[in-house]
Amino acid sequence: MNKVCRLLAIPALLLGLNVMSATAEDNGCSNATLKGDYGFTIDGNQPNPDGGAQLPLKGVAITHFDGAGKLTQRDFVVTGGVLNPGQGDAESGFQFTTGETGSYSLSSDCTGRMEIDLNTPVPPGSGLSPGIIKLMIVVTHHGNAIHTVVAEVTAPFATGPSVPTNTTSSDAWKIDRDRDHDHD
Repeated sequence: MNKVCRLLAIPALLLGLNVMSATAEDNGCSNATLKGDYGFTIDGNQPNPDGGAQLPLKGVAITHFDGAGKLTQRDFVVTGGVLNPGQGDAESGFQFTTGETGSYSLSSDCTGRMEIDLNTPVPPGSGLSPGIIKLMIVVTHHGNAIHTVVAEVTAPFATGPSVPTNTTSSDAWKIDRDRDHDHD
């Protein structure tokens, strides 16, 4: 009888260890899940200011998440073949837009919201927006990957959100300065 109990105890122990391991890896998300720098690729379309066909948008960004719901970002974005203001030219050199700040919140199911404030200077009391991008996000790979879709854009100097909204999304991987990642 002792021999049978020992034989049954081994698979039960192994099963228990597997369940504990899975639970430790799948304990949900919180704002603390996102901490450090993430490299984003940005792809989509945005409304044409003159009302014509949407313009293609491509870009890259590095976003720093503080683990407590705040973020800072620098990016380089081209819309319809035109650089964003302040990103330079071939003669003077190209540069990333800096000074963007924002916030994020994650639910335990790893879905969440993110808001990027472009902080474009506008006249005080003018009612004009400094530029705001609102995104819906999903965090995967234990906090190492982020997938976004733009939910709403209020362009700099606008008085309200763009209608229709753009169709831009982005994907990011955590930047690990100690080793390279294969993301295929």
